[in-house]
Amino acid sequence: MQRRTFLSRGGAAVAAVSPVGLAWADAGPSVSAPWAPPRALAPVRAVADRLIDISVCTRPFRPQGPRIEAERRGGKTIVHNYGHGGSGWSLSWGSAQFALPMVLATREKQVAVVGCGAIGLTMARVAQRAGLRVKIYAKDRPPEVRSSAATGVWSPDSRISTEEHATAEFVQRWEWMARASFKTYQSLLGLTGDPVEWHDGYVLSDLPFDQPLPPPPIEDIEPDYPDLESRIRELWPRSVPLRAHEHPFRVPHVRRYTQMVYNLSVYSRLLYDDFLREGGEIEHREFEHPRQFAGLRERTIVNATGYGARALFGDASIVPVRGQTARLIPQPEVNYNLIYRGHNLVMVSRRDGVLVQAMGERDFGNESVEPDRALSEAAVQRLAQLFS
Repeated sequence: MQRRTFLSRGGAAVAAVSPVGLAWADAGPSVSAPWAPPRALAPVRAVADRLIDISVCTRPFRPQGPRIEAERRGGKTIVHNYGHGGSGWSLSWGSAQFALPMVLATREKQVAVVGCGAIGLTMARVAQRAGLRVKIYAKDRPPEVRSSAATGVWSPDSRISTEEHATAEFVQRWEWMARASFKTYQSLLGLTGDPVEWHDGYVLSDLPFDQPLPPPPIEDIEPDYPDLESRIRELWPRSVPLRAHEHPFRVPHVRRYTQMVYNLSVYSRLLYDDFLREGGEIEHREFEHPRQFAGLRERTIVNATGYGARALFGDASIVPVRGQTARLIPQPEVNYNLIYRGHNLVMVSRRDGVLVQAMGERDFGNESVEPDRALSEAAVQRLAQLFS
């Protein structure tokens, strides 16, 4: 599946913004929804001068999928845990639990984690729960880390591998990690600040959902990604079609879905504070070569550097995928998400603001982190046009 076609069938396999569970194969006949949502949903105040932040991140995509393996180097054991594409937050707990036996096999009680993003923080918490003493070494901390700029939705198969690398072993491992992560996230529901929530969302389309979109420009073509969502399909409600009187949007075709959302500012702080509360340490350190690991007192090191592993370990298989998000001033009354199929527009309602994402040109393989305000302003304008 290609980047610009992801909205034609759900998109969990492509962009981090896209929720699992929107497969249009679920559509069935055009019938009324089991319950009628309120037509008078609170409209988004989609005005460019309400933009309070524009962030850019580079998702660390590996065609082979995440690297989770151990190696001996310079008298140390390095457990790699990086390369999750657009699924870092979504798979963080499962990938940490998958990597934990490799850490425990060293029999070391003190462990270093290099990196303080989604994977590093979660790996540190999982290691602490296993009774280990953990110290994080990182150049940046939240909210400066790249994963703080993520959209914050459940998308465990977003750019997780190419189709050719989705072997039976890989798919089985992915399913295990997805289910383990999902179970942990359900245990975080209802906590103070709502670090994790379930939201309703609406997919909007100018064309019938069974009608394909035009192909993307040749310069925007990406690899084919595996369709994995059928492995965990029972974890979320199916999307349902809505009739014109059941929604307020200015488009002819609408489906309602349900999606898990992470309020990243609250959730990152929760992980960070829990890590420190349980005796964790954090030291500012920047590494330019693995030889520098020799200076660490810990003999077991988890490499959770994400896209940074490309330079640090010379992993040329990592492909940067640029993603830009913008936040409008928070609107507590807007408690739903939107996807506008075929228009590269996604909106996610979070506690720290109404997040708007639009895909630019040539995002795949693009390592630029320079914000493009015009791109976000155009997305906000498209969003405004959806409301009556």
